[in-house]
Amino acid sequence: MKINLTIATQSKIHVEFITPENLKKHKLYKKLYNNGFDATEGSLTLLDDKRLLACGSQTLKSDDIRVATVTAIKKLKTTNFKSCSFPVTKATLQGVVEGIILGGYEFNDYKSKKTKTKLKKIDLVCDDVATLQKDFEQSVIIAEATAFTRDIVNTAPQELNPKTFAKLATKLATENNLECNILGPKKLKKEKCNAMLAVGRASIHPSQLIHLAYKPKNAKKVITLVGKGLTYDSGGLSLKPATSMVTMKMDKAGASAVLGMIKAVSELKLDIEVHAFIGAVENMIGGNAYKPDDILKTRNGKTVEVRNTDAEGRLVLADVLDYAQDKVPNTDYLFDFATLTGACMVALGQYTTGVMGHSKKVKHHFYKASKNSGELIGSLPFNKHLSKLLKSEIADLSNVASKPYGGAITAGLFLDNFIKEQNKQKWLHFDIAGSAYTEAPWDCNVYGATGAGVRLMSQFFKEIAK
Repeated sequence: MKINLTIATQSKIHVEFITPENLKKHKLYKKLYNNGFDATEGSLTLLDDKRLLACGSQTLKSDDIRVATVTAIKKLKTTNFKSCSFPVTKATLQGVVEGIILGGYEFNDYKSKKTKTKLKKIDLVCDDVATLQKDFEQSVIIAEATAFTRDIVNTAPQELNPKTFAKLATKLATENNLECNILGPKKLKKEKCNAMLAVGRASIHPSQLIHLAYKPKNAKKVITLVGKGLTYDSGGLSLKPATSMVTMKMDKAGASAVLGMIKAVSELKLDIEVHAFIGAVENMIGGNAYKPDDILKTRNGKTVEVRNTDAEGRLVLADVLDYAQDKVPNTDYLFDFATLTGACMVALGQYTTGVMGHSKKVKHHFYKASKNSGELIGSLPFNKHLSKLLKSEIADLSNVASKPYGGAITAGLFLDNFIKEQNKQKWLHFDIAGSAYTEAPWDCNVYGATGAGVRLMSQFFKEIAK
């Protein structure tokens, strides 16, 4: 579908957002009422003779308009209309664009009969194109980068493994003029990334550490992003239950989001330098699989007692975080994204990304970005008592806590051991285990990957680039 920003339209059908508060004041109230339209969220009525699709919205704020747009676009894609129009203002533009692109998103790569729609053209009608043009272009870039991320996460594990993930990153680097460096097993061994190599050694697909960089000439800030890229996670020898293995293709969502983020910032052409580091690994079983009771020496020299091979993401991140800090020692911010713990979902629910770290100031920046991006975040506090649960009697650390409570926080505290002292106040850990994938549609998210993190981080990029 082609989306245009315009002051006039010849579309055959026009969407209008109507709130419950304004319904009775509407000039077509009687017709709408007789059709059972009550203007609540999710309500729709098509008045063909008036060329109107009335769409209920709780308010006219961006978050509610985004949800209403999702309802409208899903309906329009089932009709025979070839074009339609939506009204937009500066306040609602982002919500409408995201509702169309993300709410109308479909992943049909593996279906023999792909769904087709006759809807080809969407006009966004405003009073002044010049005033909104930049916001429109940025909103499309961010939404499309989010959809790009969804595509990667949704790709089946037999197709997307560490090596093909590296090829995907190389392709993005070529298309978006990014620097690219990839470390295979020999280079990883030379870099002493022993924890990362241990996690992936039972797989037939060799592990890859990917580094992409976007370097504009006059960068105002330097940002380092690190993504957990478990292209599939069986749990290793601490095997997951069969039902829990379904959807484990989503364990690469952190790495996929990091790719989406650097895609977005390079296309937005913001004056900030961004480095994206990805640990692409497959956690499988076999005669050479790493085991509970193994002691792993990480890249920074600390030793880890393995007590559960399904706590593998933090082992991969430990080495990648350390490598990233050495490669970008002058970074202003260091953020990692990972589907790290089911405990985060228990703490915050399915819809919210958990945020952990030492800096209240940096967290505060993200509460603003969260509000403006439409992605939900919640802070989980570190404390010294939980960190004691990672103690090992025979190594520097255990890879799981000795008690099951506060699991999302203890995972974050484990990663804290691999953050250099000078970066403690620059680092945040984002646990997207709940928000990265859904089997029930919500907001602008359809079945499957959500692209969690891309809209949030893109908003943060825009704010610090001002």
